[in-house]
Amino acid sequence: MPEPMSASERNLRDAMNRLLTGTAERTDGRLIKENLYREAGVSRATMNRTKSVLDEWAMRVDGTQPRDREIESLNRSLTERAAQIKDLRARVRELEEQLTIAATAVAELHAENQLLRGEDPTRNVTPMKRTLPRRSPAERA
Repeated sequence: MPEPMSASERNLRDAMNRLLTGTAERTDGRLIKENLYREAGVSRATMNRTKSVLDEWAMRVDGTQPRDREIESLNRSLTERAAQIKDLRARVRELEEQLTIAATAVAELHAENQLLRGEDPTRNVTPMKRTLPRRSPAERA
């Protein structure tokens, strides 16, 4: 015949069920042992002495799953952001390649234009026409 359940063990099992179903009354609902004993209203030592409850807790709570909805949401968001960053980096590389092609084309067209005008294409500086500021009739006199 199984041993009768103590009040502490009953409280711990009830608290475990509330935590696992997401209906915590005294804690934030995270699946951690601290919340288990606080939800049950017993001390940590009492929880630690109740081996059957701790064994069941270990079987039912998988340590690799997110502890709560907020962490799960943050992990999902982080995964989405990482994918966006990867796509944006690929787009930046593509645009840099296009910019290099465009700059090369502009340089070649500039050199061709200089040849057509009879200028020296090896010259690095293109002279700019100097324009003098207009003077008013009073300044000319």
